[in-house]
Amino acid sequence: MKTSRQLAEYRGHNSESVAALWLRLKGYRILARRLKTHAGEIDLVAAAPFGPVCFIEVKARARARTAAESVLPSQQTRIARAASLYLASRPGLARRGSRFDIVAIVPRALPAHFRDVWRPDF
Repeated sequence: MKTSRQLAEYRGHNSESVAALWLRLKGYRILARRLKTHAGEIDLVAAAPFGPVCFIEVKARARARTAAESVLPSQQTRIARAASLYLASRPGLARRGSRFDIVAIVPRALPAHFRDVWRPDF
């Protein structure tokens, strides 16, 4: 029998896989999944078609709007710092610019992609 933590981990992996597939179908190129830096983890890093590098937080919730609103300022800061570290080691990608997106995974619906949800404060 799986613990609640194991179930949450499984749901997270599954949601990230669905989000990555959805983005690929929209023409995005997935550059990294579960990117870990000493500043934190980013669920997905993707190159938008003819656009910026997107740092994507995946949230599974009952409603898409709830998912989009569930990324707290402290999480935004952590993700932005991790993104900065990622881009610092990849100047070619850094020139493309960047943005922060959320993909909401909701039951019995297509994923909802919220683009450019926040801007880092630093």
